[in-house]
Amino acid sequence: MKIKFLLTLALAATIFNLSAQSKKVTAISSAVPRPKLVVGIVVDQMRWDYLYRYYDRYQAGGFKRMLNEGFTCENTLIPYIPTVTAIGHSTVYTGSVPSIHGMAGNDFIIQATGKAMYCTADSTVNTVGSTSAAGKMSPRNLLATTITDELKLATNFRSKVIGIALKDRGGILPAGHVANAAYWFDDASGSWISSTFYMNDLPAWVKTFNSQKNAEKYLNQDWNTLYPINTYVQSAPDNSPKYEGKFGGTDAPTFPIKTSVLYKGNAGMIRSTPYGNSLTLDMAKAAVDNEQLGKNPVTDFLAVSLSSTDYVGHQFGPNSVEVEDTYLRLDNDLSAFFTYLDAKVGKGNYSVFLTADHGAAHNPQFLIDHNIPAGYWDETAARTQLNKLLEDKYKQKNLVLGLNNYQVNFNNALINKESISEEALKADCITALQKQAGVAYAVDMQRAQTANIPEDLRTRIINGYNVERSGAIQIILKPGWYGGHGGTGTTHGTWNPYDAHIPLVFMGWGIKHGSLVRETHMTDIAATLAALLHIQAPSGNIGAPIGEVLKWFKD
Repeated sequence: MKIKFLLTLALAATIFNLSAQSKKVTAISSAVPRPKLVVGIVVDQMRWDYLYRYYDRYQAGGFKRMLNEGFTCENTLIPYIPTVTAIGHSTVYTGSVPSIHGMAGNDFIIQATGKAMYCTADSTVNTVGSTSAAGKMSPRNLLATTITDELKLATNFRSKVIGIALKDRGGILPAGHVANAAYWFDDASGSWISSTFYMNDLPAWVKTFNSQKNAEKYLNQDWNTLYPINTYVQSAPDNSPKYEGKFGGTDAPTFPIKTSVLYKGNAGMIRSTPYGNSLTLDMAKAAVDNEQLGKNPVTDFLAVSLSSTDYVGHQFGPNSVEVEDTYLRLDNDLSAFFTYLDAKVGKGNYSVFLTADHGAAHNPQFLIDHNIPAGYWDETAARTQLNKLLEDKYKQKNLVLGLNNYQVNFNNALINKESISEEALKADCITALQKQAGVAYAVDMQRAQTANIPEDLRTRIINGYNVERSGAIQIILKPGWYGGHGGTGTTHGTWNPYDAHIPLVFMGWGIKHGSLVRETHMTDIAATLAALLHIQAPSGNIGAPIGEVLKWFKD
């Protein structure tokens, strides 16, 4: 009887242990719910109002699909100055600001040395895929992790992360520090390239893609309007030479544009046509297909930046037929891209967000001609004036190195050598700048918190100020003004809504359908993705999740 009891007890213990192990295995194998793929789309220079300015002409599957199926944050603002590409891409993916992530401009000056630095320049790496120097780039100047880095860390580096853009900074910065690859376009070879930071040789599929010479194929089609030109009622007349820049070799900024003749073997011309976006999305599809993105046991991430909208916008301005046509064509390309993802990854299996790195101003002369306050602030003349003023007083030439990013950058090495008071220099420059036409404020960066300016501007200046890479004085121009001395097209870089109000739309796995009008910020995007993926926010993140976007969020 005792033996029978012991056997029964042993059997019960065995069953209990097996049951416990079974539960343990089940617990280990139960995956955290996540999408198979996240796709980030940054449309370079996309003003928020472009979502609606051309809405009536968008097709069902592109921007309209995102708005009608996804969630749109209607009041997303950039919380720093200046508003440029490198900072925008860095902020979207880090949830941080230049003060922390260190990306103080597309180009910035190292304050200790006076050395100019391009945002992604890296002399320690070499080009992969071309003999040009265009590949000597990496993310090393970015001082914080990205949401793509955090995804890699969260999955023990099993997730695949790939960045793609015509611009090097648009492909590199979103992909982060531990990406599998970043690719950008090399004008010299007409090919997609990378750097030895990521790899020593291009994958076979990239070589195959490059061999197809797709940029030349697009350019050989010429560029005419997608629809009859008289239907482009949201734009100024096609021939508006006061406001629009023309291509070299043409007589006027008008359609049709004979790109097949104009490009003359320089495939880089594709940047300034809507075909650059088409080419980028072709490359994105090839990456999904050949890298099997979305087929991994863990979530993959594809970061795409569409750069041609910026090039076209700079050349022609936001009131041009060229910009309208570029967005109508982009809408078609996005529709085809989403249809591709539906088939390849599965509708409902991927999450996508679309935003912009910055917006764009109206051309000042266009505004002036329509009786709207605007103007050009001549940076070159301002620098000359400041240096003359300071030379007369301090007997030293070139005390101001430049006015990059609407900031006064001093020659700190010379100032220190000659023991000149920086405080006195700043006071002199601020006094002079505030007398210039077009300047609303000139603010000592280190005293921005106490400046007699609107609170929102104080915050943006503080967020944009990196002590090692930013100038000493922030220049705030009046509404409608930007740096230059006349000219066609447009630019960006200021705090105003036309530069700092950006689209933000989410769609797909884990995303509600709806909209939000409360104020949100570019810094909230990474935090929202972290919440969606149940991973840690990036190391410098200061944003907050936009809970209303997520299906499981309850008010």
